[in-house]
Amino acid sequence: MTLIADSGSTKTHWALAGSGSVLAQTQGINPVHQSREQMADILVKELLPHVPHPSAINRIQFYGAGCTAANTAIVESLLTELFPAARVEVGTDLLGAARALFADRPGIACILGTGANSGLYNGRLMVANTPPLGYILGDEGSGANLGIRFLNALYKGRLPRHVAEDFERETQLTYADIIGRVYREPMANRFLASLTPFIHSQLYVPEVSRLVEEAFTDFFRRNLSPYGRRDLPVGFVGSIAFHFSQQLSRVAQREGYTMGEIVKAPIEKLKR
Repeated sequence: MTLIADSGSTKTHWALAGSGSVLAQTQGINPVHQSREQMADILVKELLPHVPHPSAINRIQFYGAGCTAANTAIVESLLTELFPAARVEVGTDLLGAARALFADRPGIACILGTGANSGLYNGRLMVANTPPLGYILGDEGSGANLGIRFLNALYKGRLPRHVAEDFERETQLTYADIIGRVYREPMANRFLASLTPFIHSQLYVPEVSRLVEEAFTDFFRRNLSPYGRRDLPVGFVGSIAFHFSQQLSRVAQREGYTMGEIVKAPIEKLKR
């Protein structure tokens, strides 16, 4: 049996190839932000209870955020320890997204979830990538980036007062709470991205809708323009792309790109 994983910054979907459903959902596994011990703890406590016969797994395809060449060995060794009979292949979440979106056709594959990324895909491999730089330095258009832009606009008085009142009532978060969550607690990117359902609920407010489209415009101009390939379709995976698809499509058209497919979770296509 082949076990396939698609891991973002927030969650990981696990499935058996050819199965009709997702086997398990665990926390995200990212060797950039987590120690070996933290990743091992997630795998043992959240994945293994859902795998009745680990010895029957003879192949694992793991696509994950942070799984660059420098970090691949850590994830490989962890999975090999837990599944000793399996041949383990680790690739980036971007490669998984490209294969889910385009299979063996060329295109520009993009991820817009908690984080953001993009790459030029030749139908087999990624051949170019604009460094996303993470949620502090980059990740334009991601959930974390939308959270940053929204909070900045909220507290600097660039949004209507009723938006601030709705936010405080629905989230029960004070200014002090937010500063603490962002600057004093771990996984600030996940917290920032957790604000996107509220942002989505406020899209009827012109200032909020404009804020979202500005974030997506920055994503296209700063990340996709360097490829110089407006002739290729652009596909997206991730919850932000899925839930904000109307705003994303409008920006794509304005920037001169042809929209391809938008897939919320690539695991559904990878496991076929």
